[in-house]
Amino acid sequence: MPRIISTFGLHSIAMLLGCLLIPLPLATASVPVESELLSAKVASGDLPPVAERIPDQPLVVDLIAKGRQHGVQGGTLRTMVSRSKDIRQMVVLGYSRLMIYDDSYSLTPDILAGIDVEEDRIFTLRLRPGHRWSDGHPFTSADFRYWWIDVANDPDLSPSGPPQFMRVDGLLPTVTYPDALTVVYEWTQPNPYFLPLLAQARPPFIFRPRHYLEQFHKTYADRDELIKKVLDKRVRSWNSLHNKLDNMYKFNNPDLPTLQPWMASGESSKNRQVFVRNPYYHRVDTNGTQLPYIDKVEMSIVGGGLIAAKSNAGEADLQARGLDFNDVSILKKGEIDGGNYRVLLWSNGSASQMAVYPNLNFADPVWRAVLRDVRFRRALSMGIDRRMINRALYFGLGVEGGMSCLSASPLYSEKNQQAWSQFDIDHANRLLDEMGLVERQGDGVRLLPDGRPMRLVIETAGERQEVENALQITADTWRDLGIEMIMRPLDRDILRMHVNSGVSMASVWFGWDNGIPTADTSPEYLAPTQQEFFAWPMWGQHYQTGGKAGEAPDLEEARELLRYAEHWVEAETEDERTQIWRRMLDIHADQVYGIGIVAETPQPIVVSNRLRNVPEEALWAWQPGAHFGVHRPDEFFFSDDETQ
Repeated sequence: MPRIISTFGLHSIAMLLGCLLIPLPLATASVPVESELLSAKVASGDLPPVAERIPDQPLVVDLIAKGRQHGVQGGTLRTMVSRSKDIRQMVVLGYSRLMIYDDSYSLTPDILAGIDVEEDRIFTLRLRPGHRWSDGHPFTSADFRYWWIDVANDPDLSPSGPPQFMRVDGLLPTVTYPDALTVVYEWTQPNPYFLPLLAQARPPFIFRPRHYLEQFHKTYADRDELIKKVLDKRVRSWNSLHNKLDNMYKFNNPDLPTLQPWMASGESSKNRQVFVRNPYYHRVDTNGTQLPYIDKVEMSIVGGGLIAAKSNAGEADLQARGLDFNDVSILKKGEIDGGNYRVLLWSNGSASQMAVYPNLNFADPVWRAVLRDVRFRRALSMGIDRRMINRALYFGLGVEGGMSCLSASPLYSEKNQQAWSQFDIDHANRLLDEMGLVERQGDGVRLLPDGRPMRLVIETAGERQEVENALQITADTWRDLGIEMIMRPLDRDILRMHVNSGVSMASVWFGWDNGIPTADTSPEYLAPTQQEFFAWPMWGQHYQTGGKAGEAPDLEEARELLRYAEHWVEAETEDERTQIWRRMLDIHADQVYGIGIVAETPQPIVVSNRLRNVPEEALWAWQPGAHFGVHRPDEFFFSDDETQ
């Protein structure tokens, strides 16, 4: 019997990450209220009235049931990013997805009116009647068909074929479109990854605005017109033009229609991007007010080192990116000195505030052999004085240990968290001696098997002062191991390029995005399935491309992780899934692929005193929840009434 995930109201009841969701009755909204910002366009006939813009069955949000307040429309939310590329954070902030996580981190439909799931392998997606793109064009199953047929399966746009996430046991689904409001994906085997995937912070958009992109596709566009557009944009081919303009996540094409709560506007400049409310957004409150409440979002692009200072000066209404725990003192001072904001400290959902990733795919064969020896990684971990780092940077508030599940996870293991993470220089030196790395030069630095001094270059994104501070402390203790550590700050994109191409010896990044998994959470990110995991980028690339690029894992423990990830998909009971998770976590703790340092450090959040409906206590996590996204910024609003 199929399970039905169908809701137009706020709530659905679910086990985390994909168990049965039970719909509650649709709440009845009042007559929709017109936005003051858009009223002039409605009066002039440039826009239809709001009652004609929202879907026939909008998602009705019961704010009172959530313990929140009904808001009023209007205002401009100010926030900051450190790079122009990070305007894509608007897609994260807006968090409009086919499926989303609700306040209890259970999956529920959002853009979708509902979804029927049979045997965890047949997914029938049901769209909202009357739902429209931000330019007013109908959103239908044709938009899903366009992505599947004309993007994912077009060899010019997708040379490797459909993405790996659409494959189960290497097989693609059968996709059908029974009518304008229905899309069916049918795999031969269960696909428990599918629904959580749709709710990610960076989701795979399995639909596209067909009516807009067809003009850039060789199958539909007039040939002469398409050639002219290619020349005008100074690109090499029609597919280059299409790929350049088809950026639903990057959000850098203001002409590309969207389903997000805010869309790009003509008010933007080089250092200031302005996003305005989507007139056709699909959510309303029970008073009939169309969301988002806030009319505009102003995203300023500033140097990363200036975000804390500008927040302190009251130049942000909502800010977390670019703020670290060591900024709390200056932020609290601004709060006390009349900065008209408050500083919240949210729990951090990352498995580690920072982690060192030796690159097992490093191009240098001598260094690669050293990095792949588990004794070397264990020695590095035991050579880190986590207590000193915790006290110096986090006032002792963090949890010291390796990278594993956080204490809030039912899969938490103190043994795994403490594995190879006790500060023990003598033990670490013995491990290095056992490897045969006994020769040293005059200054005490060990020599590699080919006679070169052991200089471990660790590359960083250069965006977080706490990372550089922690590495400075670590450099001193690693020197006692005979390892000279060199820190190299890079631009984030260059860092990723270095790691992915095998140029980077080691790098520093956050720990696993999801540090609070359950047995029903996909353990895919623990296996070499993703290029984004800095310890094995080429193994992940090999998996993601179906073997067309990268390298196949050639260490048994890595292959074992892949097998366990496959077994999890086939597991039929929670106990089986739990045992798989525990075994995979044990392997990571033992093999130290990512060297965690400190976890559970509070994340500072700056919130304007006028901004309402922002949770006082919450979880700051990229996955699941998309940072602010799961807390629904489209429900935030401005008010000067201090009684609210």
